Amino acid sequence: MILSIENVVKRYDKHIAVDNVSFEVPKGSIFGLLGPNGAGKTSLIRMITTITGPDEGVIRLDGEKLNERTPEQIGYMPEERGLYKKMKVGEHLLYLAQLKGLPAATARKEISHWLEKFEISHWWDKKVDELSKGMQQKIQFITTIVHKPKLLILDEPFSGLDPINTTLIKDEIRQLNEQGTSIIFSTHRMEQVEEMCDHIVLINQGRNVLFGEVQAIKNEFKQNRFKVVTSDPLPEGFSDKFSVIDSLNGSVVVQLDDDSQSPELLRYLVQHNIHLTHFEELLPTFNEVFIRRVEETGM
Repeated sequence: MILSIENVVKRYDKHIAVDNVSFEVPKGSIFGLLGPNGAGKTSLIRMITTITGPDEGVIRLDGEKLNERTPEQIGYMPEERGLYKKMKVGEHLLYLAQLKGLPAATARKEISHWLEKFEISHWWDKKVDELSKGMQQKIQFITTIVHKPKLLILDEPFSGLDPINTTLIKDEIRQLNEQGTSIIFSTHRMEQVEEMCDHIVLINQGRNVLFGEVQAIKNEFKQNRFKVVTSDPLPEGFSDKFSVIDSLNGSVVVQLDDDSQSPELLRYLVQHNIHLTHFEELLPTFNEVFIRRVEETGM
């Protein structure tokens, strides 16, 4: 495991921001840290990055308790970007890379590589405040990954980006992951999780309410529903085992009872000469999973 969170608690005066949270981040994963605004995600990230310490519990990075060397092994891009507006881009990148432990020559080489990759080498002598918000986010991304961290933490990394730059950053995240970088992707946007993440933890009101592998969680919360696309009308009365719960332009959603399975539905449709053009099981979205889990836990 690249990261282990063990019974961590964080208090601010009388408010408990993180309440006895435990989970593990597998090495080489893109791991979703999920939850609504105010759930405790930022407090967790601040402890992982050693900005603050836990009041109780232990956090380990790659098997070691967090220590003074930890920040050099982590890349963190906060939701609230933190660039110095009056500095020139090149000077800014060099300064932050050296803060992360890179020698000046190595820092310059790595920065030049990323600027060339993003086709923005001509920005070197521009001041940060001369750049658009999207351009500044590219610079922020480079500052986060230039020292080749073993753990990359991205807090709402696509906030404010246009579709082209969103796709660009997504591609770079995937490439870094394929090269072995473990990534924590923090967001309240549940739809982004299904596209990017393979494991997740769901935090609500400071507590861990769901943890595991994405596909396994979706299978756990599935409701025996199937999408059927056909140009033929379904038989009247259909079946006491199946019911249509939604329909639109030849596409219907069929709910099976708890004792039925998809082969029964397929046989029924074929026996009634229903011509199928599409048939699939509908898995819940993570937004639906979140709502159901919160209702189940009463939080």
